Amino acid sequence: MTDPGAQNAIEVDGLGVRFRRNRRGRRSIKSMFAGASRRTPKGEFWALRDVSFTVRPGESIGVVGRNGQGKSTLLKLVAGVLLPDEGEVRVNGGVAPLIEITGGFVGDLTVRENVRLTAGLHGMSRQQIAARYDEMIEFAELEEFQDTPYRHLSNGMKVRLAFSVVSQLDEPILLVDEVLAVGDKAFREKCYRRIDEMLEGGRTLFFVSHREGDLKRFCDRGLYIRDHRLAMDAPIAEVLDTYNADN
Repeated sequence: MTDPGAQNAIEVDGLGVRFRRNRRGRRSIKSMFAGASRRTPKGEFWALRDVSFTVRPGESIGVVGRNGQGKSTLLKLVAGVLLPDEGEVRVNGGVAPLIEITGGFVGDLTVRENVRLTAGLHGMSRQQIAARYDEMIEFAELEEFQDTPYRHLSNGMKVRLAFSVVSQLDEPILLVDEVLAVGDKAFREKCYRRIDEMLEGGRTLFFVSHREGDLKRFCDRGLYIRDHRLAMDAPIAEVLDTYNADN
């Protein structure tokens, strides 16, 4: 149960971000410093706009919506990977991001070297990495591949390694974007148990998924993103009912 007097874990106020349609990437540096406008320049579109909500410590939030509505973009904004064009995001505490999960690993480095590098970049000390290294490798089921270059691993192995490392971080906020849709059933069950343990420890969960069973299992509250705006903020069962009726 959350403490009514506790500081919000995540505060999103009037959030908006826009992209170009005709090329990858964001706007030019000049246009960013020109300030946000209510008029959308030709060739650009708002991936999210006028989104506001708060998340209390220990809450489990599920984000739903059709593909292309801005769900993953919202997680990237919360993680600090993207900067908004309008509004602001305040995150009170570090995040453990399971977003584009295999990103950040270096192909020519071995599994062992990637664990040390990635965990270190996320703030784990050498002593913490050494103490948890064997557990991370065992969870990922890569005991026989510790000195194998990362680029030689299968996609399934890469996902197992990334989840194992990021889920060992001690950050209070866990961001998850469709990671449980990847990998075999046995490994998904291991991931479920790990997330259950993290939630029992009081973590805050911000979870994007199309899997209704996963959303109901982990989340109490839902955010429904429709037409790139927040259409509904309610208990997860009510949000899923509305989403399913719309689709």
